[in-house]
Amino acid sequence: MNSKPVKQQSASSDPSGVGVYDCEIRLRFRVIEEKRVVGDREQCLETLLDAFSYGADGYLEPIQVEVDVQEVAEVDASPQMRRQLIRLRNSADLL
Repeated sequence: MNSKPVKQQSASSDPSGVGVYDCEIRLRFRVIEEKRVVGDREQCLETLLDAFSYGADGYLEPIQVEVDVQEVAEVDASPQMRRQLIRLRNSADLL
């Protein structure tokens, strides 16, 4: 399996530890699965992610994994995401 470490770039240093991130994940693996599952895109994605999270076994063979995470400015996020970010930062659980 070809695996690269997570690359992370920070746009700001927020003391709450909560930020907005662009995440890109490239997974390439071979899997043995039912044909009907592969035909439905949503079910296929869910099944493949579940299989990948369990790890390699006789039914799954990882080939390549790349993860790229970059913090982005809050203004680049949608209004809904910015509201959620404000709620998280104002939450007593994070203080």
